[in-house]
Formats: sequence, C-alpha cells, structure tokens
Amino acid sequence: MHLHEIIFCATASPSTASGSGSVTLHDINTGASLASFKQTNAAPHCTTFLNSKNAQGGFFLAAQPDKSLLHAYNFQKDQISLKIVLPEKLTCVALDPSGDFFAGGTAQGRIYLWEVSSGILFNSWDAHYRQINVLRFTPDGAALLSGSDDSGISVWSVSRLLDEESQNTLALPYFTLTDHTLPVTDIFCGMGSFPECRVLSSSIDHSVKLWDLSSRSLLTTFMFPEAISYLACEPTERCFFAASTSSEGAIYQMNLFRQLEDKGAIARAIGGGGVNDIIRITDAGSHNKRLITVGQPITCLSLSLTSNLIVGTSSGLIHIYDTPTHQLLRTISTHKGLSISYLATLLKPIDLTGHVSFHFNSSVTTVDTIPVKPVVPFQRMRDAKAREIHEVSMMLPPQRDNYEDESEFYSKESLLHDHAYFTAPSSSGTRPGDISVPHSRVSELEAEVVLLRGQLGQAKGVNDLMWETIVQKVVHTHAKGTSNVNGESTDERRTKRGRTDSDLDVHS
Repeated sequence: MHLHEIIFCATASPSTASGSGSVTLHDINTGASLASFKQTNAAPHCTTFLNSKNAQGGFFLAAQPDKSLLHAYNFQKDQISLKIVLPEKLTCVALDPSGDFFAGGTAQGRIYLWEVSSGILFNSWDAHYRQINVLRFTPDGAALLSGSDDSGISVWSVSRLLDEESQNTLALPYFTLTDHTLPVTDIFCGMGSFPECRVLSSSIDHSVKLWDLSSRSLLTTFMFPEAISYLACEPTERCFFAASTSSEGAIYQMNLFRQLEDKGAIARAIGGGGVNDIIRITDAGSHNKRLITVGQPITCLSLSLTSNLIVGTSSGLIHIYDTPTHQLLRTISTHKGLSISYLATLLKPIDLTGHVSFHFNSSVTTVDTIPVKPVVPFQRMRDAKAREIHEVSMMLPPQRDNYEDESEFYSKESLLHDHAYFTAPSSSGTRPGDISVPHSRVSELEAEVVLLRGQLGQAKGVNDLMWETIVQKVVHTHAKGTSNVNGESTDERRTKRGRTDSDLDVHS
C-alpha cells in the first residue's frame, strides 16, 4: 500500500461559538482537503488522535471550551460519533500511544484518567495548584507529564495511577521538575522508554529547559529574548524549534550539536552542564540564520515525518517550511478567519471516509469498513465496583536503579553462555553448561542411599537393644530393693521375728 503523509488540522473560532471550528485532513504536498469533520471548537492542547493500524480503525477526541463535553470522531464518517459528558471542562488532553488511556487536565489543577474502551474513571486527583496547560504521555505510555500555571512539571507513573491498592490514597508524582519560575506552556517527550527519555519544557519565563528523567536532573537551560509558547523537536533530537508568543510570530531553531571547526564533520553535543549551564539566544549575530519570522501570532507547531516544519497561525494560515533552508514551501489558506489550534502529521488512515478500498483477492474488489477501536461514554465519578471487576494489563518500565551501567544488568559473558546453551543440539544428551547429573553418578548415589539405609537399620537395632537392657535392669533393681513401711528388708524382718520367739520361750 502506498504510504501518503497528511496533515491533521484542528481549527477554532476566535469567538466562543460552539461548533464553529472543524477538524480537517490536508494533503501535505498539495494542501487539498481530504476530509472535514464539523462541530468542534477545541482550544490548543485540547485535541488528540489515534491513527488506524493493525486492521483497526482509529479515532480522535476534541474537548470543547464552552461546555463539559468531549466530542469523539472516527475516520470512517464525517460526523460526531459520540458526545461524552465530562465531570468538568478540560483545558488540555492527552492520549497514550496505544489509545487505551485518556487524560484530561482542568483549570483547577485536577487530572482525570479514563480507559477509553470501558469508560472507567481509574483516577482523578489534584495534581497542581493552578490550571494545567499541557499533558504528555511518554512514547511507551508508562508515564504522564503535566505542566501548569504554577510553573511546575509533574511526572506521574501510569502503573501507580492504575493500581487498585492506591485508589484510596493521595496520588503522588514519581518526581517533579521545579526550575521554571512562570507558567509552563508546552512539553516535548523524546524517544525512548521511561525513564530513559529526555524532556523539553517551555515557559513564559523566556526559557526552554532540557531534562534527563533517568537522573531526574536539569541538563541545560536555553534563554530566549521573549516568552516561548510552543515546541517542536526533531525525532533524532538534533535540534528543536521554539515559537514565541509575540505578534510577529518568531520561531527559533536551536541546534543541540555544535560542529567542531578543527575536526571536520565531527559534532559535539552542547549543554549538559546542569543548573548553571545557561545558553542565551539573542536576536543578533549568528543566531539570525536560525530565526524564522512568520509575521502573525503562532498558535501551534509541528514537524512532519520528513522533518518539514508546519506552523499554524491565529488567522487560520498553515505554513510549511523546509527545515534546513527555512524556505517557505507552501501555505494553506483554507481556514481564514479561524484560529489553528492543533497540527500534526500522520499516514493517511486506511479507513478514511470516502477512500475505503480493500482488496481481499486479486479478482474481487470490495468496499468495506474495518472495526473502529471502541470509545464509550466516560464515567463522571469513580465506581469502585466497576473498577474491581475490570482487569488492566500494561508493560512496566525496566527498573535499573541498582545498576550503574547496562553491562552490569546483563553482561556479554552471560549472553554468550545463554546463547551457547540454547543453540547447542540436545541429541547428545548434554549441553554446554548443563547442570544435569550424568547417569553413572545417579547409580553411585542410589548405591550410597541403599548403604545408608542398611546402616540406619543397624543403628536402630542397637538402640532398641540398649533400651530394653536398661529398662529390664531398672525394673529388677526396683523389685529387689523394695522395703517395708519402716524401711527394713525381708532378712532383717526374719531375724527379728526369730529372736522374739526365743525370748518368749525363755520367759515361759
């Protein structure tokens, strides 16, 4: 099947009119509209999607700003498939990479965590003191990151949030990142499994900070001449783009590697010095070549699969830039008068409405649909009974806190030993390193057991004989030494009786 990259675009009306925006899919090469989904007006960070894959249709969710509603769509029809009533309005949303769990943040600093397919509310907790602006899952879905107006970033372990034993206790973050001084505006999670991934965070305090989750430390701070609102990072993490909140719409490119002039093509990573490592980006000098000026307020930022920079503006324009040259390749002006609230790219869904065609064999072509991943109404309150009878399975991240490096976790020698054991032929009866006991040794052990059993029988016989001898001796001694009431023996009593009889005869 031909792989075709498209743009996923969500728009919102500058006013609060309900449903005046839309979600539109554009061809990234021509800008043509492939499909449009009406009746949504989601704000920035309030739209998320799961692409169709593995013969299962995807879906996307959009939280509405004026009501406590979540609109659910799928790619197979251009209308709302489900309206989900929420406990309260959401200010940001996130969907884990597998599409199993949905998280929503509120203006009061509360986070809700639902399972999409069952609608069960697994957890809801007060995560921050002020409004939550952005939520992000790590690429493996093992952790959830939240950024707030209180300038803090909290990292939450999803397995702990789902744990039934912790449902009645206060949810505590895995750890917190607290070096920003003003509200956090955006978060980017790098590639890798948690906690082996790095994180970028932006703030109104003019800074973008690079964090290492494995060591829970700040690596580098990048200071910009103005407040930063949105981030986009290359998948290889060679550079990132930071969009300002100014009306001119400045986008700064920050390279994370510096080429060494005296060593040709060799590059060295910049930063990594910790809290005191601050890299300042100014408007003058060599940094001008890394600056893109859009000319309008920027409302969202994204990078395509081919690393083209896609920028959405408050006037409804979508600009596509070539990353190396910063040349404007194309502008999509279909949404003038609206604000672009969300941008992303994806491969065109196989079940996209109006484009469904499945070839089951070479001679027959059938137009059909594939099953959509289930999305059901969400619980508004936690239900202990529903949670108790429902099982959740997830892959836990590896814990390597006790190992200084990977070689101690599983050494090369152990790998070679295990490989030799499992690949050696078993017909010979033994394998390298096999701990099975040879047959001759088994015979020796069996003979030794027989001998020990015979010696044990002899020992028991000697013990029984000694016991009988001692008992008989004690009984005989006791019978021989039996005394009368006065303590006299039988012979003494006979002698005494004879003397008495003689005395009687003399007196008579």
